[in-house]
Amino acid sequence: MSLSTITALSPLDGRYATKLAALRPIMSEHGYMQRRVQVEVAWFIALSDAGFAEFKPLTTGARAYLLGLVKNFSEADSAAIKEIEKTTNHDVKAVEYWIKSKFEARPELEKASEFVHFACTSEDINNTSHALQLRSGRDQVVLPGLDRIILKLREMAHAFADVPMLSRTHGQTASPTTVGKEMANVLMRLQTASERIAAVKILGKMNGAVGNYNAHLSAWPDFDWEAFSKKVIETPEPLGLGLTFQPYSIQIEPHDYMAELFDAVARANTILVDLSRDIWGYVSLGYFKQRLKAGEIGSSTMPHKVNPIDFENAEGNLGLANALLRHLSEKLPISRWQRDLTDSTVLRNMGVALGYAALAYASLLTGLNKLELNEQALAADLDASWEVLAEPIQTVMRRYGVQGAYEKLKEVTRGQVVTAEALHGLIRSLEIPQAEKDRLLAMTPGSYTGKAAELARRV
Repeated sequence: MSLSTITALSPLDGRYATKLAALRPIMSEHGYMQRRVQVEVAWFIALSDAGFAEFKPLTTGARAYLLGLVKNFSEADSAAIKEIEKTTNHDVKAVEYWIKSKFEARPELEKASEFVHFACTSEDINNTSHALQLRSGRDQVVLPGLDRIILKLREMAHAFADVPMLSRTHGQTASPTTVGKEMANVLMRLQTASERIAAVKILGKMNGAVGNYNAHLSAWPDFDWEAFSKKVIETPEPLGLGLTFQPYSIQIEPHDYMAELFDAVARANTILVDLSRDIWGYVSLGYFKQRLKAGEIGSSTMPHKVNPIDFENAEGNLGLANALLRHLSEKLPISRWQRDLTDSTVLRNMGVALGYAALAYASLLTGLNKLELNEQALAADLDASWEVLAEPIQTVMRRYGVQGAYEKLKEVTRGQVVTAEALHGLIRSLEIPQAEKDRLLAMTPGSYTGKAAELARRV
């Protein structure tokens, strides 16, 4: 059976393939290989500038050619490396041999070919390549996806700042809010979570087989290899990697920053699960309608249905993303002694975890863009819930020292159908200033929203 979008084992490469086009060049094996080439080339060029008599500085033409190998790296180049790997049975060595093969008929580079992968262990190349992948995946896909949702939530917070809505603490009627304020709540949580994702420092190490520069010092004992390694890692691209230097490691970079990053993404995803479920509930209550799309079918047997499928899709995929992200964050920082291979196969699923997250962000945004507010349903719910005014009435009573204020309101409202007339009769009987009575009599469930509108407009 040939591999296609309908034979792919993962829905990310099947049903949802087109929705993940931005992530695929970064987190795929092809993207991994390209970044391995990038690391090898950056290290090789830096070695030529280190002042070693045995490796003179490369010419401008040679540097341009090497950087071109990275910039113009193609799927055909990945396939060529995979072909070499069939013989080597070692993926990093295959990259090294492929680079050397590109030196043919270029005497300057051929002469220096043994400085490709010089003093490096495979993990020097792998950990920095993974770091480059994660930085790009975060900056080009994850954060922009969250930013689009944040922008939409801000738009909704402002547009619906003044639209009153009944709250439902514990699923029961509660003090009113506004639709805009509820969007603002999520916006502020998500914005904080996004900032935490962006703040994670992406680390890299290039210090040899067990992190001590053993091989490096065997060749040039008096050279400051630690400073050299830091320079390669922290120098901006394309001549460096633009990462943060990790000074202490075993054979592998400890992966603690990865755990921090994946946990941060998972926290953002949890906020979005909360949002997806709440919007789903508001659609069920009729607070929101969903714009119809010609030709779409909600049920194979019930023609009337317009299901909140985008929010359900988002919730499901956020759950998948978080299951993988949490496994990655728990597993990756653990390695037996100086190295075991349990991280290697797990790391190949970073793109899967981020892929489910990116898919969920797209679904959620699609759902938010379909929503239309049903102000009639919101108003009707409020008008049927006069019991929520028990809170302001008893609070004013307590201000003026009316004994047992809470208990009196509890007697006439708890578990009962409360009407405006009944509340107004109670208000008129109170021993409080007339101005306060008039203010309470003018209050409706829809006007009792506190600072909600102001808070919504502030974000």
